[in-house]
Amino acid sequence: MSEIPISDSLVARLAAQIDLPSVGKASIREIVSLVDRIEKQTGIPFIRMEMGVPGLPPPDIGTKAEIEVLGRGVASVYPPIDGVPALKHETSRFLKLFLDIEVDPSGCIPTCGSMQGSYISFLTLSRCDPAKDTVLFIDPCFPVHKQQCRVLDLHFEAFDIYDFRGTRLRDKLLTYLDRGRICSILYSNPNNPAWFCLAEDELGIIGELAETYDFIVLEDLAYFGMDFRKDYSSPGRPPFQPTVARYTSNYILFISASKVFSYAGQRIGLMSVSDRLWHRRFPSLQKNYGTDSLAHALLYGSLYAISAGTAHSAQLAVAAIMKAMNDGTHNFLKDVRLYGDRAAKMKELFISSGFRIVYDTDLDVPVADGFYFTITYPGFTGARLLEELLLYGISTITLDISGSTHEGLRVCVSQVRDDQMGLLEQRLELFRANHQ
Repeated sequence: MSEIPISDSLVARLAAQIDLPSVGKASIREIVSLVDRIEKQTGIPFIRMEMGVPGLPPPDIGTKAEIEVLGRGVASVYPPIDGVPALKHETSRFLKLFLDIEVDPSGCIPTCGSMQGSYISFLTLSRCDPAKDTVLFIDPCFPVHKQQCRVLDLHFEAFDIYDFRGTRLRDKLLTYLDRGRICSILYSNPNNPAWFCLAEDELGIIGELAETYDFIVLEDLAYFGMDFRKDYSSPGRPPFQPTVARYTSNYILFISASKVFSYAGQRIGLMSVSDRLWHRRFPSLQKNYGTDSLAHALLYGSLYAISAGTAHSAQLAVAAIMKAMNDGTHNFLKDVRLYGDRAAKMKELFISSGFRIVYDTDLDVPVADGFYFTITYPGFTGARLLEELLLYGISTITLDISGSTHEGLRVCVSQVRDDQMGLLEQRLELFRANHQ
C-alpha cells in the first residue's frame, strides 16, 4: 500500500481537542477548525474544499466606495434600520433589471448576510398564524438554515427533491401542505450543495401552491446568476434569473453579497419582501410584536432586536456595486465564471480517479459547472469518505448534513487555486491506488 501522508491517530487526537465526537458528522465550521489544526501540526497544506469562501478579490467599485465613505465619517453614524436610501433604490432597480420583477424600495432590507435575513424571517413568519408552525426545507440545503430553526425551537420538515423533480414535485409538496402546518418553504437556486437549478415549471408549482395554501416562499439566491449555462448578466434583457416571484406574491428573496459580489467579509445581504406581503397584516403578530403589520414586525421587532441593521459603509459599498451593475458598467458575472471553469477541471480529476458525481443531472441535462459539485466513491459512506480523504490532505463536508438522502460529499471549488490542481491530482491518484 502506498504511504498515506497523515495518520488517522493524529486526526483523532486533534478532533478530541475540539470536542468533536465524530469527524464524519462534523459541521462546516468544525471541519475548518480541525483542518486548521492538522495543517499547523503537520505543515501539510490541504486542498480546502469544505467551506464556501469566495476565492476572488472584491470589486474595486465597492472597496473604493467604502473607503471614501469611511473617510467622510459614516462609521460614527447609525444607518437607518431599514437600510440607506441609495441601497434600497439600487436593490429595487436590480430586481427589475435582472429578475424582471417589481419590488418597492421600502421592502428591500439590508441584513448582516442573507443568513440574518433567513433568521428573522423564520422568527417572524412562524408567529403569523398559530396553526402554521412548521418550516419545510426542499433539500439538500445549506445546513445552517436548519440550525437556525433548532436555535429558535421551530418545527421543520424536509425532503430531498432529487427524486421528485418536474411534475412529481407537486404531489410531494402536497403531502406536507395538506396537513395545514407549513408557514414557509425554503430552497436555494442554484442549489447548495448539489448545484442543480429549479426549472420554470417547478417554480410555477411552488408559486401556485403558495397562493392556494397561503405559505411564504423563502428563496435563497446566494448564488444569483451563477448557473453559467445561461448569461444572466445583461441588465434589462432576457434571460432573467429564474425566480418564484413570477408565480406568487407570497415571497421573500435573499441575495447575498458574499459570492456573486465577492464581498463576504463585510457580512451584508439583501432581504426583499414582495409588495403585497410587505403590507399584509396578521393578528397573531400582536402577541409578540405589539403590531399586526408584517413589515413592522420584521423591521422593528425581529431585526431591531438582533442587530438594528448592518454596517453603514458596507451598505454604501454594495449600493455602488449594484448601481454599476444596473447601469451596465460592471458585469458582475464575468469574474465569477472562473468558478465554473475550475469546477470542470476538478470534476475531471475526481472522475478519472474513480469518483462519480452524485447529483449529476438537472432533470434531463447535466448539472452545470459552478461553485459546488458532489462526489462519492464506491464502497464508502459519505462520513467514511470524508474521514479517509482527510488523511490525504483533502477536506470536504458530507452531504447528509445538508439533508441529502444520498451518500457522498460536497466539494466547494472556491479556495482551490490553479497551482494546486497538480497536487490534487497526485493525492487523488494516491487515494485510488490505496483503494482499488
